[in-house]
Amino acid sequence: MARLYGREWTKDEVRRRVGDLSQVADARRVALRGGKAEGVEAVEVTTGSGFAFTVLPSRGMDVAWASYKGQAIGWISKTGVTAPAYFSEDGVRGFLDGFFGGLVTTCGYTHMGAPSVDEGRALGLHGPASNLPAEDVAVTREWVGDEYVLSVRGRMRQASVFGENVVLTRSISASLGGTSLRICDRVENAGYASQPLMFLYHLNFGWPVVDAATRLHVRTSSVMPRDAEASLGLSAFDRFQEPTSGYAEQVFHLDPAADANGLAHAVLFNPALGADGFGVHVAYGKETLPHFTEWKMMGEQEYVVGLEPGTWRVAGRAEARRLGELDFLQPGEFRDFVVEIGVVEGRAALQSLLG
Repeated sequence: MARLYGREWTKDEVRRRVGDLSQVADARRVALRGGKAEGVEAVEVTTGSGFAFTVLPSRGMDVAWASYKGQAIGWISKTGVTAPAYFSEDGVRGFLDGFFGGLVTTCGYTHMGAPSVDEGRALGLHGPASNLPAEDVAVTREWVGDEYVLSVRGRMRQASVFGENVVLTRSISASLGGTSLRICDRVENAGYASQPLMFLYHLNFGWPVVDAATRLHVRTSSVMPRDAEASLGLSAFDRFQEPTSGYAEQVFHLDPAADANGLAHAVLFNPALGADGFGVHVAYGKETLPHFTEWKMMGEQEYVVGLEPGTWRVAGRAEARRLGELDFLQPGEFRDFVVEIGVVEGRAALQSLLG
């Protein structure tokens, strides 16, 4: 069943009313034009509920713009979307020069987090994942029983001669009338040598979801500051403020509790937004993504909160290896990940999520 326009609709009831479902909901392939975005392939998805988002196959199948009923959800940085040809894995700067943010930026696959030198190899901030173009891209729109599903699928490969051969297969889907998207990923070691696995979802939320009244709701047993700067803001890790000149980013490591289905949850909710408050909800599999990072950046133009489930902390690969905590994929081994992102409309919806 699809919930649209205040009621539930069966497949037959919808089909009798429209000749082509693109009248109501669609997944449309386009290409961006102009500046550094020239030629970037995009898929614009609309569900009919007012929920819309844009997938970028040219940029690792990440999600750029997202909105609900015309209201922005994610954060777009001042770089805007750039083509992957502009990327160079150069310390911190290489990643940041093309970090458009968006609703989803993927970090990995064999390293993410802080730049480091690991076994003689210089590794840049967050790895190349977001700049790997997809192949075998497929866009489908089909009925599955009484549910009309819009899906974008693609495959990215991080490979080097004498080095790794790691493949990410990603599917991003949403349903007719839905107010959320679901990411299903499989990271596979397609080579014949063991490879490190470091994978993180950099989920970025901006104004108007993020504002001075916004609160982070997460059931967690611990909150640890990354450094001295974060220690200064530890007591307010779940609260935010107006854009602040000279603000230095604060990063916190949280340990959200999993529910009976093995999912951990986090909600950003702004009670002052709209008639009854509005926010966003993130859910992910805690077993495969055991670490959760909050990126709190309250600067001018850099005004964003990142909710980041990952396989490890953002301290970089060399540190993970030093501590004996670096994960590996053996030849032919794969790991599956699931993340859902949706809107929270009103206080009743918030309370339902919080239980």
